[in-house]
Formats: sequence, C-alpha cells, structure tokens
Amino acid sequence: MARINENFLKLPGSYLFSEVAKRRKAYAKEHPEADLISLGIGDVTLPLTPTAVSALHKGADEMSRKETFKGYGPEQGYAFLRSDIARVDFGYRGVRIEPDEIFISDGSKSDTGNIGDIFSPDNIVAVCDPVYPVYIDTNAMAGRAGNYDHETGKWDRLVYASGTPDNDFVPDVPELYGDDAPDMIYLCFPNNPTGTVATRRQLKKWVDYALENEAVILFDAAYEAYITDQEIPHSIYEIPGATECAIEFRSFSKNAGFTGLRCSYTVIPKALEVGGVSLNSLWNRRHNTKFNGTPYIVQLAADSVYTPDGAAQTQALVDHYLENAGIIRAGLEEAGYSVWGGVNSPYVWLRTIDGMSSWEFFDYLLKELNIVGTPGSGFGPSGAGYFRLTGFGSRENTLRAVERIKKGKLV
Repeated sequence: MARINENFLKLPGSYLFSEVAKRRKAYAKEHPEADLISLGIGDVTLPLTPTAVSALHKGADEMSRKETFKGYGPEQGYAFLRSDIARVDFGYRGVRIEPDEIFISDGSKSDTGNIGDIFSPDNIVAVCDPVYPVYIDTNAMAGRAGNYDHETGKWDRLVYASGTPDNDFVPDVPELYGDDAPDMIYLCFPNNPTGTVATRRQLKKWVDYALENEAVILFDAAYEAYITDQEIPHSIYEIPGATECAIEFRSFSKNAGFTGLRCSYTVIPKALEVGGVSLNSLWNRRHNTKFNGTPYIVQLAADSVYTPDGAAQTQALVDHYLENAGIIRAGLEEAGYSVWGGVNSPYVWLRTIDGMSSWEFFDYLLKELNIVGTPGSGFGPSGAGYFRLTGFGSRENTLRAVERIKKGKLV
C-alpha cells in the first residue's frame, strides 16, 4: 500500500499568501464595487527593462534558426551568465566567487526550499522570527520542524531567534543553545517581512557561531539591490570566513522584475564542507538529477542586467519601488504608526492599531479602506500584532493607499 509523507498533514492551514489571495477574492466577489488596492504580496508591477526584452527577442530569434538553436543547456547555467555574476555581483565588492560555485535556477523560493535535500532530516534548524514562511514550511515537510503547537504558533524542533522592537527586528545569536544548537541557520537580509538590515558586526556574530559550531548559514539575499546604506553588506561573503560556512541565494525577481520570467541563482563555495563532504558537489548532483536548467532565453535576459544600459535600467526599477516604500513609510509615520523598514528594503513593517491582531487589522484595511496587505502573524509568532505592506505596487496606487490610511482611523 502506498504511503504519504505525513509531515504534510502537520502543516497548519494554507500557505500565507494563498490565504491572503483567498480572502481578497472572496471580499471582491461580495463587493464588486470595491476599489481594492493591493500592497500585500511582493509582486512587481513595472514591465521588464528594454534591455531584458531585447535579450528575449534575440534569444527567440536564435531559437528559430537551426544554426543557433539551443536544446538542453547546462543544468548549472550557461557560462556567460555565471561568469558575469561572479565578476559583478561579487568581484565588484572584493569577494572572490568562481563561476562553478554558482548555480542558475528558476527562483529563490525554489532553491531555499529545495536546499534541504542535501541535509539530514535530523538537523536542527534555526530561523529568525518573523520569517519568510517557505523556510519553515519546507523544513516541516521534510520532518525537521517536528510538531506544530497551535497555542504558541511554534514548531517544537525549530529554534526561533526572535525579532522585536528592542533589537530593531534583527535577532542576535542567542548566547546559550544547549541541546538545541542549530545545524542549519536561515538568515534573510534585507529582511522579509520586516525590511530591516543586518550590519557587518551582526552578521559576523552569526558567521563566527557557524564556524565554531560547524553549522551552515542559508543566507537569502533576494533584496540586496535595495540596500542604500554603504555600510551594510550586500553578501554574507563580505564577512571573513563565510565561504566556509554559508550558502547564498540571489534572485532577479525583485531587482529586474523577473517574477513572471523566473531566474535566480544559488552560491555554494567549494570551501564549504560538512563532515568532509563538499556541499557544492552534493548540490551539483541534486541539480543534475532534478533540474534541466533555466531556459536559455531567460538567462540571456538575466545577463542583460550586467550590461551598462541594463544596470542603469534595473537600478531605475529598484529606485522606483524604494520610493514607493518611502512614501508608505512616511504616510504611516504621519498617521502615527510605529514603522520599520522601507529604507533599505521594499517592505514596510508596522505595528497594528488599538491592540488589533494581525488578521483583525487585515480585515480593517480590507473592509474599511479597501487595502490588501499581509498579516504579520503569518510570518511567525513574533509577527503577531504587526503587518507588512509592500512598495511593489504602482505609484498611483501607492499614493492612493497612503491617502486612505492617513484619512482612516488614526492610532
């Protein structure tokens, strides 16, 4: 008799963003006259850059001719893109990453979830809280999270490093772990959902811990393009020793607008070993077996980001969304809200009003102001009583939403 993976049955409810979409759809159906503005899911709204579109056309033309047609490509990604990533994203910051340490994929969501394939299900996992739900849910599916406690909102095998206003939502390395010392540590900076960033000193503490305890850091840098503070590291590899203890995930979704095109990459240095085994080799084996590569034309479009025109056009997209986040932050502060993020990040994190729960505040924004956002409690127990808004909407809708908030109920 076939058996299922019973760890899936332990997952509480539906995936956060699916639940948000479900509730929005239900409200829109009941109130077809409502003028809903979405500042919830982190999907981009501006079109692809001209350089990316031109590259897509070039790739399509090549695929139409016998002499330039491409079939299966290298699972790890084409050399032209991997070389440019190594040269620009890391070399320009004084970090030496080799092209064969870079694996092109179809999204950081996929890679941050799939990376668990190469780790033992017995590993203890640490997450910052609040946290991007994919880190927790995929480890729960693999059996590393244990059992879910509906009362506390926590999994009993996960280690939670809590973000609070006291630490500006940048958790520090706990002094004592005891038997719960983590083997795998998920970090995301600039952070999703709080929009906060980690300093060099703060990241060094995590790297030092990982080196001392033979742990592996899984560093999600999907939003590094939004960092404006020159003192904030864009890569974990800017911290000495990180190439021996960290895997980094990057995405073209939020800087170049590839949410619908799908392209990302994961960096696994060859110096990174667990028990004398190369994680680069393990991931390469997994990649070869389970993945046939990102489409050639998509990789051409991604590579256009590294041309002078492409870099300028991509930066213009980032600047636009950052300005949106700044508008949201300023409007919320004017309305009396406590706010984080929105400076080095497209996300704005706020405390709810009048002691509302995160989902009560979701309903308030949806039903009273016709604004859709994301409840903080969906990102973990430390997100309870908080809420996330995104700068990825259109400028017009961002301005309209802020005016609605300012004219709505003040704190």
